[in-house]
Amino acid sequence: MLNSNNLAEISKQIPTPTFDRKSLKVGMVHVGVGGFHRAHQAFYTHLLQEKENASEWGICGIGLREGDQKIHDILQKQNGMYTLIIKHPDGRIDSQIIGSIIDFKLGYDTPDVVIDQMAHPDTKIVSLTITEGGYNFNPATGEFDFENADIQHELQHPNDPKTIYGFLTAAIKKRKVQGLPAFTVMSCDNIQHNGDVAKEMLLTFAKKQNEELAAYIEKEVSFPNSMVDRITPVTTQADINYLENTYGLKDEWPVTCEPFIQWVIEDNFSNGRPEFEKVGVQFVPDVKPYEKMKLRLLNAGHSVLGILGAIHGHPTINACMEDDLFVTYLRAFMDEEATPILDQLEGIDLTAYKDSLQERFANPNIKDSVSRICSESSAKLPKFLIATIQDNLANAGSIKFATLVIAAWCYYSDKGIDKNGNSIAIIDAMQDQLHQAASKTQSDPLAFIRQESLFGNLINEERFTRIYSDLVQKIYADPDIKKLMIQL
Repeated sequence: MLNSNNLAEISKQIPTPTFDRKSLKVGMVHVGVGGFHRAHQAFYTHLLQEKENASEWGICGIGLREGDQKIHDILQKQNGMYTLIIKHPDGRIDSQIIGSIIDFKLGYDTPDVVIDQMAHPDTKIVSLTITEGGYNFNPATGEFDFENADIQHELQHPNDPKTIYGFLTAAIKKRKVQGLPAFTVMSCDNIQHNGDVAKEMLLTFAKKQNEELAAYIEKEVSFPNSMVDRITPVTTQADINYLENTYGLKDEWPVTCEPFIQWVIEDNFSNGRPEFEKVGVQFVPDVKPYEKMKLRLLNAGHSVLGILGAIHGHPTINACMEDDLFVTYLRAFMDEEATPILDQLEGIDLTAYKDSLQERFANPNIKDSVSRICSESSAKLPKFLIATIQDNLANAGSIKFATLVIAAWCYYSDKGIDKNGNSIAIIDAMQDQLHQAASKTQSDPLAFIRQESLFGNLINEERFTRIYSDLVQKIYADPDIKKLMIQL
Protein backbone atom coordinates (compact mmCIF):
# COMPACT_ATOMS: atom_id res chain seq x y z
CA MET A 1 0.00 0.00 0.00
CA LEU A 2 1.33 3.43 -0.93
CA ASN A 3 1.90 5.47 2.23
CA SER A 4 4.73 7.04 4.19
CA ASN A 5 5.41 3.92 6.25
CA ASN A 6 6.19 1.86 3.13
CA LEU A 7 8.31 4.37 1.20
CA ALA A 8 11.63 2.70 1.97
CA GLU A 9 10.39 -0.57 0.53
CA ILE A 10 8.73 1.08 -2.47
CA SER A 11 11.93 3.00 -3.27
CA LYS A 12 13.64 -0.31 -4.10
CA GLN A 13 11.31 -0.57 -7.11
CA ILE A 14 10.58 2.97 -8.35
CA PRO A 15 11.76 6.50 -7.48
CA THR A 16 10.20 8.02 -4.35
CA PRO A 17 10.57 11.52 -2.84
CA THR A 18 14.11 12.16 -1.61
CA PHE A 19 13.21 15.44 0.12
CA ASP A 20 11.93 15.61 3.69
CA ARG A 21 8.16 15.74 3.26
CA LYS A 22 7.70 16.36 6.99
CA SER A 23 9.49 19.70 6.66
CA LEU A 24 7.08 20.99 3.97
CA LYS A 25 4.69 23.82 4.78
CA VAL A 26 1.58 24.60 2.74
CA GLY A 27 2.47 27.53 0.49
CA MET A 28 0.03 26.70 -2.29
CA VAL A 29 -3.61 25.80 -1.93
CA HIS A 30 -4.96 24.09 -5.04
CA VAL A 31 -8.67 23.83 -5.87
CA GLY A 32 -9.61 20.96 -8.17
CA VAL A 33 -7.21 18.06 -7.61
CA GLY A 34 -7.79 16.06 -10.77
CA GLY A 35 -5.42 14.08 -12.93
CA PHE A 36 -4.14 17.14 -14.75
CA HIS A 37 -3.09 19.01 -11.62
CA ARG A 38 -1.29 15.92 -10.35
CA ALA A 39 0.51 15.38 -13.68
CA HIS A 40 1.40 19.04 -14.12
CA GLN A 41 1.59 21.65 -11.33
CA ALA A 42 2.08 19.12 -8.52
CA PHE A 43 4.71 17.35 -10.66
CA TYR A 44 6.64 20.58 -11.31
CA THR A 45 6.45 21.37 -7.59
CA HIS A 46 7.79 17.90 -6.77
CA LEU A 47 10.68 18.42 -9.22
CA LEU A 48 11.55 21.72 -7.53
CA GLN A 49 11.47 20.11 -4.09
CA GLU A 50 13.76 17.35 -5.37
CA LYS A 51 16.18 19.89 -6.86
CA GLU A 52 16.59 22.18 -3.85
CA ASN A 53 15.10 23.24 -0.55
CA ALA A 54 11.61 24.47 -1.42
CA SER A 55 10.01 23.52 1.87
CA GLU A 56 7.67 26.54 1.92
CA TRP A 57 5.87 25.32 -1.22
CA GLY A 58 3.95 22.23 -0.14
CA ILE A 59 0.49 21.86 -1.68
CA CYS A 60 -2.83 21.50 0.11
CA GLY A 61 -5.50 20.11 -2.19
CA ILE A 62 -9.02 21.48 -1.91
CA GLY A 63 -12.32 19.88 -2.93
CA LEU A 64 -15.40 22.09 -3.03
CA ARG A 65 -17.86 19.47 -4.31
CA GLU A 66 -19.25 16.31 -2.81
CA GLY A 67 -17.74 14.45 -5.76
CA ASP A 68 -14.26 15.30 -4.42
CA GLN A 69 -14.76 13.01 -1.44
CA LYS A 70 -13.19 10.00 -3.22
CA ILE A 71 -9.90 11.65 -4.16
CA HIS A 72 -9.75 13.22 -0.68
CA ASP A 73 -10.16 9.84 1.03
CA ILE A 74 -7.60 8.11 -1.17
CA LEU A 75 -4.96 10.81 -0.84
CA GLN A 76 -5.49 10.95 2.92
CA LYS A 77 -4.85 7.19 3.11
CA GLN A 78 -1.77 7.59 0.91
CA ASN A 79 -0.42 10.61 2.84
CA GLY A 80 -0.98 12.79 -0.23
CA MET A 81 1.22 10.63 -2.45
CA TYR A 82 0.40 8.98 -5.78
CA THR A 83 2.19 7.35 -8.67
CA LEU A 84 2.77 9.26 -11.90
CA ILE A 85 2.93 6.84 -14.84
CA ILE A 86 4.56 8.45 -17.90
CA LYS A 87 3.85 6.52 -21.10
CA HIS A 88 6.25 7.08 -24.00
CA PRO A 89 5.32 6.53 -27.67
CA ASP A 90 7.91 3.74 -27.97
CA GLY A 91 6.20 1.73 -25.20
CA ARG A 92 8.59 2.68 -22.42
CA ILE A 93 6.91 3.47 -19.11
CA ASP A 94 8.46 5.59 -16.35
CA SER A 95 6.79 5.56 -12.93
CA GLN A 96 7.59 7.62 -9.85
CA ILE A 97 5.98 8.58 -6.56
CA ILE A 98 5.04 12.28 -6.31
CA GLY A 99 5.22 13.86 -2.87
CA SER A 100 4.38 17.55 -3.23
CA ILE A 101 0.77 17.30 -1.95
CA ILE A 102 0.87 17.18 1.84
CA ASP A 103 -2.76 17.81 2.80
CA PHE A 104 -6.30 17.79 1.40
CA LYS A 105 -9.35 19.57 2.77
CA LEU A 106 -13.02 19.41 1.76
CA GLY A 107 -15.16 22.52 1.76
CA TYR A 108 -18.63 21.42 0.70
CA ASP A 109 -19.86 20.74 4.24
CA THR A 110 -17.10 22.42 6.31
CA PRO A 111 -16.30 25.66 4.48
CA ASP A 112 -14.47 27.21 7.45
CA VAL A 113 -11.71 24.60 7.14
CA VAL A 114 -10.95 25.70 3.58
CA ILE A 115 -11.32 29.41 4.30
CA ASP A 116 -8.88 29.09 7.20
CA GLN A 117 -6.35 27.26 5.02
CA MET A 118 -6.55 29.91 2.29
CA ALA A 119 -6.24 32.63 4.91
CA HIS A 120 -3.28 30.99 6.70
CA PRO A 121 -0.15 33.20 6.81
CA ASP A 122 1.90 30.52 5.00
CA THR A 123 -0.47 30.41 2.01
CA LYS A 124 0.94 32.55 -0.81
CA ILE A 125 -0.85 31.12 -3.86
CA VAL A 126 -4.34 29.75 -4.47
CA SER A 127 -4.27 27.88 -7.76
CA LEU A 128 -7.18 26.53 -9.78
CA THR A 129 -8.06 23.72 -12.15
CA ILE A 130 -11.84 24.00 -11.93
CA THR A 131 -12.56 23.39 -15.67
CA GLU A 132 -14.02 25.95 -18.05
CA GLY A 133 -17.48 25.55 -16.51
CA GLY A 134 -16.24 26.40 -13.02
CA TYR A 135 -15.71 30.06 -13.93
CA ASN A 136 -19.49 30.63 -14.08
CA PHE A 137 -19.67 32.85 -17.14
CA ASN A 138 -21.81 32.83 -20.25
CA PRO A 139 -19.51 31.39 -22.97
CA ALA A 140 -20.97 33.64 -25.70
CA THR A 141 -21.10 36.96 -23.83
CA GLY A 142 -18.40 36.36 -21.22
CA GLU A 143 -20.70 37.81 -18.56
CA PHE A 144 -20.88 36.46 -15.02
CA ASP A 145 -23.93 34.26 -14.33
CA PHE A 146 -25.71 35.73 -11.32
CA GLU A 147 -28.65 33.36 -11.85
CA ASN A 148 -26.62 30.45 -10.47
CA ALA A 149 -28.38 29.36 -7.27
CA ASP A 150 -25.09 28.87 -5.41
CA ILE A 151 -23.99 32.40 -6.34
CA GLN A 152 -27.30 33.79 -5.08
CA HIS A 153 -26.79 31.89 -1.83
CA GLU A 154 -23.26 33.29 -1.40
CA LEU A 155 -24.37 36.87 -1.93
CA GLN A 156 -26.85 36.45 0.91
CA HIS A 157 -24.60 34.26 3.10
CA PRO A 158 -20.95 35.29 2.58
CA ASN A 159 -19.76 33.08 5.43
CA ASP A 160 -21.26 29.95 3.85
CA PRO A 161 -19.59 29.78 0.42
CA LYS A 162 -20.42 27.21 -2.25
CA THR A 163 -18.38 28.26 -5.30
CA ILE A 164 -14.77 29.29 -5.79
CA TYR A 165 -15.83 32.95 -5.70
CA GLY A 166 -17.43 32.68 -2.28
CA PHE A 167 -14.38 30.90 -0.87
CA LEU A 168 -11.90 33.35 -2.37
CA THR A 169 -13.73 36.45 -1.13
CA ALA A 170 -14.19 34.98 2.35
CA ALA A 171 -10.49 34.07 2.59
CA ILE A 172 -9.25 37.39 1.17
CA LYS A 173 -11.49 39.28 3.59
CA LYS A 174 -10.11 37.30 6.51
CA ARG A 175 -6.51 37.98 5.44
CA LYS A 176 -7.28 41.67 5.03
CA VAL A 177 -8.76 41.88 8.54
CA GLN A 178 -5.70 40.09 9.95
CA GLY A 179 -3.31 42.40 8.10
CA LEU A 180 -1.83 39.58 5.98
CA PRO A 181 -0.65 40.19 2.40
CA ALA A 182 -2.95 39.02 -0.36
CA PHE A 183 -2.30 35.67 -2.01
CA THR A 184 -1.98 35.21 -5.77
CA VAL A 185 -4.90 33.57 -7.63
CA MET A 186 -3.26 31.37 -10.28
CA SER A 187 -5.55 29.79 -12.87
CA CYS A 188 -4.18 26.67 -14.57
CA ASP A 189 -7.29 26.05 -16.69
CA ASN A 190 -7.56 25.85 -20.46
CA ILE A 191 -9.16 29.25 -20.89
CA GLN A 192 -7.56 31.94 -22.98
CA HIS A 193 -6.38 34.77 -20.69
CA ASN A 194 -7.25 32.52 -17.74
CA GLY A 195 -5.85 34.92 -15.15
CA ASP A 196 -7.74 37.86 -16.65
CA VAL A 197 -10.95 35.81 -16.68
CA ALA A 198 -10.48 34.74 -13.05
CA LYS A 199 -9.89 38.37 -12.08
CA GLU A 200 -12.87 39.73 -13.97
CA MET A 201 -15.26 37.08 -12.63
CA LEU A 202 -14.05 37.43 -9.03
CA LEU A 203 -14.29 41.22 -9.14
CA THR A 204 -17.76 41.10 -10.68
CA PHE A 205 -18.90 38.80 -7.88
CA ALA A 206 -17.11 40.74 -5.15
CA LYS A 207 -18.60 44.08 -6.22
CA LYS A 208 -22.08 42.64 -5.64
CA GLN A 209 -21.11 41.12 -2.31
CA ASN A 210 -18.78 43.77 -0.80
CA GLU A 211 -17.61 46.80 -2.82
CA GLU A 212 -14.87 47.73 -0.38
CA LEU A 213 -13.42 44.21 -0.59
CA ALA A 214 -13.64 44.32 -4.39
CA ALA A 215 -11.53 47.48 -4.43
CA TYR A 216 -8.95 45.77 -2.21
CA ILE A 217 -8.86 42.70 -4.50
CA GLU A 218 -8.37 44.86 -7.58
CA LYS A 219 -5.44 46.64 -5.96
CA GLU A 220 -3.70 43.84 -4.07
CA VAL A 221 -4.42 40.43 -5.66
CA SER A 222 -2.41 39.23 -8.68
CA PHE A 223 -3.94 36.97 -11.33
CA PRO A 224 -1.14 35.75 -13.62
CA ASN A 225 -2.16 34.33 -16.98
CA SER A 226 -0.70 30.93 -17.72
CA MET A 227 -0.56 28.35 -20.48
CA VAL A 228 -0.48 24.73 -19.34
CA ASP A 229 -0.04 21.59 -21.42
CA ARG A 230 0.17 17.87 -20.77
CA ILE A 231 -2.17 15.21 -22.09
CA THR A 232 -3.54 13.35 -19.07
CA PRO A 233 -6.08 10.60 -19.78
CA VAL A 234 -8.53 9.30 -17.19
CA THR A 235 -6.94 6.69 -14.93
CA THR A 236 -8.15 3.18 -15.73
CA GLN A 237 -8.29 -0.03 -13.72
CA ALA A 238 -5.58 -1.33 -16.06
CA ASP A 239 -3.25 1.43 -14.79
CA ILE A 240 -3.93 0.44 -11.19
CA ASN A 241 -3.39 -3.23 -12.07
CA TYR A 242 -0.13 -2.41 -13.88
CA LEU A 243 1.44 -1.00 -10.72
CA GLU A 244 0.29 -3.93 -8.61
CA ASN A 245 1.39 -6.57 -11.12
CA THR A 246 4.71 -4.91 -11.97
CA TYR A 247 5.83 -3.55 -8.61
CA GLY A 248 3.46 -5.07 -6.06
CA LEU A 249 2.39 -1.47 -5.38
CA LYS A 250 -1.18 -0.72 -4.41
CA ASP A 251 -2.05 2.84 -5.43
CA GLU A 252 -5.79 3.46 -5.53
CA TRP A 253 -5.59 6.46 -7.88
CA PRO A 254 -2.40 6.83 -9.91
CA VAL A 255 -2.15 9.30 -12.81
CA THR A 256 -1.05 8.53 -16.36
CA CYS A 257 0.31 11.09 -18.81
CA GLU A 258 2.46 11.67 -21.86
CA PRO A 259 6.14 12.67 -21.55
CA PHE A 260 5.55 16.15 -23.02
CA ILE A 261 4.96 18.93 -20.48
CA GLN A 262 4.86 22.73 -20.78
CA TRP A 263 3.99 25.66 -18.53
CA VAL A 264 4.30 29.32 -19.53
CA ILE A 265 3.37 31.83 -16.80
CA GLU A 266 3.13 35.60 -16.63
CA ASP A 267 5.55 36.69 -13.90
CA ASN A 268 2.96 38.55 -11.83
CA PHE A 269 2.61 37.39 -8.21
CA SER A 270 1.30 39.17 -5.11
CA ASN A 271 3.27 37.42 -2.41
CA GLY A 272 6.23 35.46 -3.79
CA ARG A 273 6.35 32.36 -5.96
CA PRO A 274 8.29 29.09 -6.35
CA GLU A 275 11.39 29.23 -8.52
CA PHE A 276 9.76 27.05 -11.14
CA GLU A 277 12.12 28.32 -13.81
CA LYS A 278 14.70 25.98 -12.27
CA VAL A 279 12.63 22.99 -13.43
CA GLY A 280 11.73 24.16 -16.93
CA VAL A 281 8.78 26.52 -16.45
CA GLN A 282 8.93 29.59 -18.69
CA PHE A 283 8.14 32.98 -17.12
CA VAL A 284 7.23 35.66 -19.68
CA PRO A 285 5.80 39.20 -19.64
CA ASP A 286 2.85 38.23 -21.86
CA VAL A 287 1.42 34.70 -22.10
CA LYS A 288 -1.46 35.50 -24.44
CA PRO A 289 0.13 34.55 -27.79
CA TYR A 290 1.24 31.20 -26.32
CA GLU A 291 -2.19 30.56 -24.80
CA LYS A 292 -3.88 31.24 -28.10
CA MET A 293 -1.50 28.94 -29.97
CA LYS A 294 -2.15 26.08 -27.59
CA LEU A 295 -5.92 26.54 -27.37
CA ARG A 296 -6.47 26.96 -31.11
CA LEU A 297 -4.13 24.14 -32.14
CA LEU A 298 -3.97 21.53 -29.37
CA ASN A 299 -7.34 21.97 -27.67
CA ALA A 300 -9.31 22.71 -30.83
CA GLY A 301 -7.41 19.93 -32.63
CA HIS A 302 -8.41 17.51 -29.88
CA SER A 303 -12.06 18.50 -30.35
CA VAL A 304 -11.82 18.10 -34.13
CA LEU A 305 -10.62 14.53 -33.66
CA GLY A 306 -12.95 13.86 -30.73
CA ILE A 307 -16.29 14.96 -32.23
CA LEU A 308 -15.63 13.54 -35.70
CA GLY A 309 -14.08 10.42 -34.18
CA ALA A 310 -17.12 9.88 -31.97
CA ILE A 311 -19.47 9.94 -34.98
CA HIS A 312 -17.21 7.59 -36.93
CA GLY A 313 -16.82 5.20 -33.99
CA HIS A 314 -13.14 5.62 -33.12
CA PRO A 315 -12.80 4.93 -29.35
CA THR A 316 -9.57 6.85 -28.69
CA ILE A 317 -7.59 9.80 -30.02
CA ASN A 318 -4.68 7.59 -31.07
CA ALA A 319 -7.16 5.43 -33.02
CA CYS A 320 -8.18 8.58 -34.90
CA MET A 321 -4.50 9.22 -35.64
CA GLU A 322 -4.10 5.70 -37.05
CA ASP A 323 -6.66 6.72 -39.68
CA ASP A 324 -4.93 8.60 -42.52
CA LEU A 325 -8.03 10.61 -43.39
CA PHE A 326 -8.31 11.94 -39.83
CA VAL A 327 -4.61 12.88 -39.83
CA THR A 328 -4.98 14.74 -43.14
CA TYR A 329 -8.14 16.50 -41.96
CA LEU A 330 -6.59 17.55 -38.64
CA ARG A 331 -3.53 19.00 -40.38
CA ALA A 332 -5.71 20.86 -42.89
CA PHE A 333 -7.68 22.40 -40.03
CA MET A 334 -4.50 23.42 -38.21
CA ASP A 335 -2.77 24.81 -41.32
CA GLU A 336 -5.69 26.52 -43.08
CA GLU A 337 -7.95 27.67 -40.24
CA ALA A 338 -6.07 27.79 -36.93
CA THR A 339 -2.61 29.00 -37.94
CA PRO A 340 -3.67 32.10 -39.95
CA ILE A 341 -5.43 33.68 -36.96
CA LEU A 342 -2.61 33.21 -34.43
CA ASP A 343 -0.62 36.14 -33.06
CA GLN A 344 3.10 36.71 -33.56
CA LEU A 345 5.01 34.08 -31.56
CA GLU A 346 8.60 34.71 -30.53
CA GLY A 347 10.81 31.63 -30.50
CA ILE A 348 8.15 29.21 -31.75
CA ASP A 349 8.46 27.12 -34.91
CA LEU A 350 4.79 26.55 -35.69
CA THR A 351 5.43 23.80 -38.20
CA ALA A 352 7.50 21.89 -35.64
CA TYR A 353 4.85 22.56 -32.96
CA LYS A 354 2.08 21.13 -35.17
CA ASP A 355 4.26 18.13 -36.02
CA SER A 356 4.75 17.52 -32.29
CA LEU A 357 1.00 17.69 -31.69
CA GLN A 358 0.42 14.99 -34.27
CA GLU A 359 3.06 12.81 -32.60
CA ARG A 360 1.51 13.37 -29.19
CA PHE A 361 -2.05 12.64 -30.36
CA ALA A 362 -0.78 9.45 -32.01
CA ASN A 363 0.96 8.10 -28.86
CA PRO A 364 -0.39 4.50 -28.80
CA ASN A 365 0.23 4.11 -25.09
CA ILE A 366 -1.85 7.08 -23.96
CA LYS A 367 -5.19 5.89 -25.41
CA ASP A 368 -7.01 9.07 -24.49
CA SER A 369 -10.70 8.28 -24.86
CA VAL A 370 -12.79 10.21 -27.36
CA SER A 371 -15.51 10.49 -24.70
CA ARG A 372 -13.12 12.37 -22.36
CA ILE A 373 -12.10 14.78 -25.09
CA CYS A 374 -15.76 15.40 -26.00
CA SER A 375 -16.86 15.85 -22.38
CA GLU A 376 -18.18 19.33 -21.51
CA SER A 377 -17.92 20.42 -25.14
CA SER A 378 -20.38 23.23 -24.41
CA ALA A 379 -17.75 24.82 -22.16
CA LYS A 380 -14.82 24.11 -24.50
CA LEU A 381 -15.91 24.68 -28.08
CA PRO A 382 -16.88 28.37 -27.75
CA LYS A 383 -13.31 29.14 -26.65
CA PHE A 384 -11.38 26.67 -28.80
CA LEU A 385 -13.29 26.22 -32.05
CA ILE A 386 -16.19 28.66 -32.40
CA ALA A 387 -13.79 31.54 -31.73
CA THR A 388 -11.65 30.30 -34.62
CA ILE A 389 -14.68 30.31 -36.93
CA GLN A 390 -15.54 33.86 -35.83
CA ASP A 391 -11.97 35.05 -36.43
CA ASN A 392 -11.89 33.51 -39.90
CA LEU A 393 -15.25 35.01 -40.78
CA ALA A 394 -13.85 38.42 -39.86
CA ASN A 395 -10.72 37.79 -41.95
CA ALA A 396 -12.38 36.08 -44.93
CA GLY A 397 -10.53 32.87 -44.02
CA SER A 398 -11.52 29.22 -44.41
CA ILE A 399 -14.22 27.90 -42.03
CA LYS A 400 -15.26 24.61 -43.65
CA PHE A 401 -13.19 22.23 -41.51
CA ALA A 402 -14.35 23.68 -38.18
CA THR A 403 -17.95 24.04 -39.42
CA LEU A 404 -18.16 20.30 -40.13
CA VAL A 405 -17.18 19.69 -36.49
CA ILE A 406 -20.06 21.93 -35.33
CA ALA A 407 -22.48 20.08 -37.61
CA ALA A 408 -21.20 16.76 -36.25
CA TRP A 409 -21.61 18.08 -32.70
CA CYS A 410 -25.26 18.76 -33.47
CA TYR A 411 -25.83 15.19 -34.70
CA TYR A 412 -23.85 13.85 -31.71
CA SER A 413 -25.98 15.89 -29.28
CA ASP A 414 -29.24 14.87 -30.93
CA LYS A 415 -28.78 11.18 -31.70
CA GLY A 416 -26.14 10.11 -29.18
CA ILE A 417 -25.00 7.35 -31.55
CA ASP A 418 -22.17 6.80 -34.01
CA LYS A 419 -22.64 5.98 -37.71
CA ASN A 420 -23.05 2.29 -36.84
CA GLY A 421 -25.81 2.93 -34.31
CA ASN A 422 -23.66 2.36 -31.23
CA SER A 423 -24.48 4.65 -28.30
CA ILE A 424 -22.06 7.46 -27.41
CA ALA A 425 -21.40 8.39 -23.77
CA ILE A 426 -22.19 12.12 -23.63
CA ILE A 427 -20.89 14.04 -20.60
CA ASP A 428 -21.97 17.67 -20.61
CA ALA A 429 -23.61 19.99 -18.09
CA MET A 430 -25.76 21.34 -20.96
CA GLN A 431 -26.63 17.90 -22.34
CA ASP A 432 -30.41 18.33 -22.11
CA GLN A 433 -30.36 21.81 -23.67
CA LEU A 434 -28.03 20.66 -26.45
CA HIS A 435 -30.25 17.68 -27.22
CA GLN A 436 -33.41 19.78 -27.23
CA ALA A 437 -31.93 22.28 -29.70
CA ALA A 438 -30.35 19.63 -31.91
CA SER A 439 -33.55 17.55 -32.05
CA LYS A 440 -35.26 20.32 -34.04
CA THR A 441 -32.65 20.17 -36.82
CA GLN A 442 -34.66 18.14 -39.33
CA SER A 443 -37.46 20.74 -39.32
CA ASP A 444 -35.09 23.71 -38.86
CA PRO A 445 -31.51 23.07 -40.07
CA LEU A 446 -30.23 26.05 -38.06
CA ALA A 447 -31.96 25.15 -34.77
CA PHE A 448 -28.76 24.02 -33.03
CA ILE A 449 -26.82 27.21 -33.73
CA ARG A 450 -29.65 29.42 -32.51
CA GLN A 451 -28.27 28.89 -28.99
CA GLU A 452 -26.86 32.36 -28.52
CA SER A 453 -25.11 31.48 -25.25
CA LEU A 454 -22.84 29.13 -27.23
CA PHE A 455 -22.71 30.52 -30.75
CA GLY A 456 -23.12 34.25 -30.21
CA ASN A 457 -24.15 35.93 -33.47
CA LEU A 458 -23.09 33.13 -35.84
CA ILE A 459 -26.76 32.69 -36.81
CA ASN A 460 -26.47 36.08 -38.57
CA GLU A 461 -23.35 35.11 -40.56
CA GLU A 462 -24.64 34.08 -44.00
CA ARG A 463 -21.41 32.33 -45.08
CA PHE A 464 -21.37 30.21 -41.94
CA THR A 465 -25.09 29.35 -41.97
CA ARG A 466 -24.92 28.36 -45.65
CA ILE A 467 -22.03 25.94 -45.11
CA TYR A 468 -23.37 24.66 -41.79
CA SER A 469 -26.90 24.06 -43.13
CA ASP A 470 -25.55 22.07 -46.05
CA LEU A 471 -23.24 19.94 -43.87
CA VAL A 472 -25.72 19.23 -41.08
CA GLN A 473 -28.38 18.08 -43.53
CA LYS A 474 -25.88 15.77 -45.21
CA ILE A 475 -24.89 14.24 -41.85
CA TYR A 476 -28.52 13.58 -40.96
CA ALA A 477 -29.05 11.99 -44.38
CA ASP A 478 -25.94 9.81 -44.04
CA PRO A 479 -23.84 9.90 -40.81
CA ASP A 480 -20.81 8.36 -42.53
CA ILE A 481 -18.63 11.30 -41.49
CA LYS A 482 -15.70 10.20 -43.63
CA LYS A 483 -17.62 10.89 -46.85
CA LEU A 484 -17.99 14.53 -45.83
CA MET A 485 -14.38 14.76 -44.64
CA ILE A 486 -13.23 13.59 -48.08
CA GLN A 487 -15.49 16.08 -49.87
CA LEU A 488 -14.02 19.00 -47.94
